[in-house]
Amino acid sequence: MTDDTLSTDGRYARLCRRLPLWQQILVGLVLGTLVGSLLGERAAWLAPIGDLFINAIKMLIVPLVFSTLVVGITGMRDPQAMGRIGLRTVAIYLLTTAFAIALGLLLSTLIQPGTGVSMSLGATDAPAAQDAPGLSDILVGLVPTNPVAALTDGNILQIIVFAIALAIALAITGKPAEPVIRVFEGLAEAMITLTTFVMALAPIGVFALIAVVTGQYGADVLWPLAKVIGVMYLACVLQVLLVYSGIVALVMRLNPLRYLHGSLDALLVAFSSASSSGTLPVSLRCAENNLGVPRSIAAFVLPVGATINMDGTAIYQGVVAVFVAQLVGVDLSWADYGMIVLTGTLASIGTAGVPGAGLIMLSIVLAQVGLPLAAVGVIAGIDRILDMARTGVNVAGDLMVTTWVAVSENTVDRQVYNGRRCSA
Repeated sequence: MTDDTLSTDGRYARLCRRLPLWQQILVGLVLGTLVGSLLGERAAWLAPIGDLFINAIKMLIVPLVFSTLVVGITGMRDPQAMGRIGLRTVAIYLLTTAFAIALGLLLSTLIQPGTGVSMSLGATDAPAAQDAPGLSDILVGLVPTNPVAALTDGNILQIIVFAIALAIALAITGKPAEPVIRVFEGLAEAMITLTTFVMALAPIGVFALIAVVTGQYGADVLWPLAKVIGVMYLACVLQVLLVYSGIVALVMRLNPLRYLHGSLDALLVAFSSASSSGTLPVSLRCAENNLGVPRSIAAFVLPVGATINMDGTAIYQGVVAVFVAQLVGVDLSWADYGMIVLTGTLASIGTAGVPGAGLIMLSIVLAQVGLPLAAVGVIAGIDRILDMARTGVNVAGDLMVTTWVAVSENTVDRQVYNGRRCSA
């Protein structure tokens, strides 16, 4: 792969002469909120536009992740670096998830969103009790019995495992495999170009998505649960502005404002789509073109993060668990708090980054500490609003960890990170 291929100066030069994409998306976000407020439930007719945008992004996920990961690994000459990056990535993701759930528990314990709220917990919408995935089940599930089925189903973890195995085999094969590697290089470049085309539609897609959500939820629905929504959003903001930005400044010795600015495109798409996996193409684009992370690292760390990094969902578990306990008058012990942290962290590994997956994790956590699962039915009514915030945190965490890993490998392009070269 040539330097011209990887350069951001050529491909995105035209984008530098117009309104930055994140500003376009922000305009769509504001207009969508206003239109949704005015139209109310009639905004539902905009749903197909938002669905088309989400489908277009999801269309990119499997071929983009698979091709860029194969290209990245085949271009990585040091096999020890691959193992080092993998272990560091998983360790950081699990650590930040545990910290996030503790933050949610702390804030909800201090603010007490469930105190003074009068609400009936009906059993109609209560889900069946869920068991936390066992370690053996997680390990066995990593290896696909049918790689084609894994690609078809969009099983990101299995796709990562197969892509790594194939890339290592191609690298070992040597010269006979070079034509295959060039095919993957061409496919990766084509998918990145296609991502650029799809992202040009992002402001319209975000406008439609937010208009529908705003029109669906009125004050009558939100008011009884406004406090838990407020605690959730406060915790998410603190996680991004204090924890992630603090790590960027103190550990990586980089400008945290550049990290936030470089992540904006992905954060706005994540917030409006409520899908970590669906935001993957945008995250890959932000990491490489805004944060200066090499493709070989971004193509590995970000897909792993979209699957196992659930910092926003972890905050959600902590906030909602304490909210439910306060709602039903149950005093949680220190052992219960520890169980919530442990269960939420482990369950995040086996939970896919798709809309609504947080409810599955929530049922696992509530069951572990003996809280009524009927509460999930109440939270489900506002799950989309909470999902938007937690997905934004998930994606922000993915990009922070990706940058951290690149910094630790001394491979960050600081000119791109600091905005001295054109970025999308």
